[in-house]
Amino acid sequence: MTDEIWKRDEIDSPCQNICVMHPQSGLCIGCYRTLAEITDWSKLGQQSRDQIMAVLPERAPLIRGRRTRGANRRRQP
Repeated sequence: MTDEIWKRDEIDSPCQNICVMHPQSGLCIGCYRTLAEITDWSKLGQQSRDQIMAVLPERAPLIRGRRTRGANRRRQP
């Protein structure tokens, strides 16, 4: 059996399996996409996916450093 039938020419999803939406930014803390982008990902064309992928690094600072903030506060007495 060959895996050739499972190969696709489209871009892979940026999903990191950390599917939690940051409440202030509205971005997923794992992949930095909006809920609409995540929902529509499989329906989008290659050009739209490429455009989203290009802006994801710019979004990271919007939530970077906030992933464990709540957990850190809970650990403090």
